[in-house]
Amino acid sequence: MATPRALILRAAGTNCDQETAHAFEMGGARADVLPLQPFLERPSLLADYQILAIPGGFSYGDDIAAGRVFGLRLAHRAGEQILDLVQRGGAVLGICNGFQVLVQMGLLPGLAEPLGQVEVTLTDNDRPIYQDRWVNLEVTTDRCVFLKKGERFSIPMAHAEGKLVPRDDATLHSLQDGQFIAVRYVGPNGEAQPAYPHNPNGSVDAIAGLTDRTGRVLGLMPHPERFLFPFQHPTWTRDGLTDTPEGRQIFHNAVQALR
Repeated sequence: MATPRALILRAAGTNCDQETAHAFEMGGARADVLPLQPFLERPSLLADYQILAIPGGFSYGDDIAAGRVFGLRLAHRAGEQILDLVQRGGAVLGICNGFQVLVQMGLLPGLAEPLGQVEVTLTDNDRPIYQDRWVNLEVTTDRCVFLKKGERFSIPMAHAEGKLVPRDDATLHSLQDGQFIAVRYVGPNGEAQPAYPHNPNGSVDAIAGLTDRTGRVLGLMPHPERFLFPFQHPTWTRDGLTDTPEGRQIFHNAVQALR
């Protein structure tokens, strides 16, 4: 059984590339980190990979809008190759700033057409400050290769522009009806539509992450690559955490699906 290969792209301001590569390797993949410019000069390199990941950080200083510059460069220079990766059964993951990139390039949610118009945005948190805390999530779709519907778990988040806002009510209804909503923020006991701080940014419908119509693209604001070991959880000794952390499981799920 061939080992899937993951390509992690970084740009100026990206700061979670090594952690994301390590997470995929723990999940059973081979991971390479590559700066964006060399990749854009030869986007055909993606044919050698089964996974593409855009990690967290502040690419290009979040100038214009968070993820905007990275997303436009990817869409215009490598959009065809990225669509081909998905169509041949590969997977794409965007974490935090990477989620913003996938939204800005139109890959997520992709209601109209791949790499079409921007249908949702990730804007300033309701409390307009950088939020860094642990959040509770619930998986709400059954067709995303990274996730298993109904699971609840806690992972950390860290962002200032994570409030997801659909373009209009019709777009929101399409997201809900078509299972494009991958994960939602929930309260500590699974309560729906939680208030701050459990919905840390005020996202509409408590949306924390989206998938596309294929289920092979996932973008989420929280950071699964920051919860790979039990001791990374703030209450791991108090709660006696010994199981495989849910953050690591997300990467494992994708690698197993590709195998």
